[in-house]
Amino acid sequence: MDDLTRIQLIEWAGKYNDPLYFTEDPIAFPTRFAKLYRRGEASLQDVEIAGIFSAHFAWGRRQMIVRDCGRLFEEMDWRPYDYVMRGRWRDDPVSIHRTVKWSEVAAICARLKDLYTTHSSLEGLSPADMREQVFGQKPDRKAPNKKINMMRRWFVRDDGRVDLGIWKDTSPADLLIPLDVHVHDTALTLGLTTRKAADITTVEEITDVFRDIFPGDPCKGDFSLFGYGITHSAK
Repeated sequence: MDDLTRIQLIEWAGKYNDPLYFTEDPIAFPTRFAKLYRRGEASLQDVEIAGIFSAHFAWGRRQMIVRDCGRLFEEMDWRPYDYVMRGRWRDDPVSIHRTVKWSEVAAICARLKDLYTTHSSLEGLSPADMREQVFGQKPDRKAPNKKINMMRRWFVRDDGRVDLGIWKDTSPADLLIPLDVHVHDTALTLGLTTRKAADITTVEEITDVFRDIFPGDPCKGDFSLFGYGITHSAK
């Protein structure tokens, strides 16, 4: 990577790590609950559950994601933790978001109810634990775990801008870049990786580049890649 690319990545991160660009974004929902949590009007668990489902729905057009997240939290009466723990979940084969059905939401709620019976927070779960114990997916050591890494970025980074900083015992230095198709394509274009496989090795390779650019805070680079997408879609 040349110096000009490095400088541009730093500039994009500084500009686009701004709530202005994330009002119509799935992070808007855990952000809403985080504000209530700081005022004592919601629980940490409310924020976590909002983040879990917002991340789970985060594929497709942002407008559709926001619409369907809103439908979900309306069903929950905007009280996610109470909804989960009550144990009476909508459970039918009707789609709530793309291929995600209400029955899948109910299954995640059931796993969350079990976890919250013995845990006050999900922070202690590893990404592999979350994959299996929250989302009910099979173990996969090669999986990029995009939605989990995105949710961890939301919860751990704490610079007072976009991310929420509700998890205090995890270091931003340990986070991994959330890898989806757009991020992968951008990273290839910018020369941050040459790997074509969308797997955990590629995630780690891109993250390592950002560890060099943003020491101690590699996921700040996620905003650099977002900035690339914004600036180049406008051209």
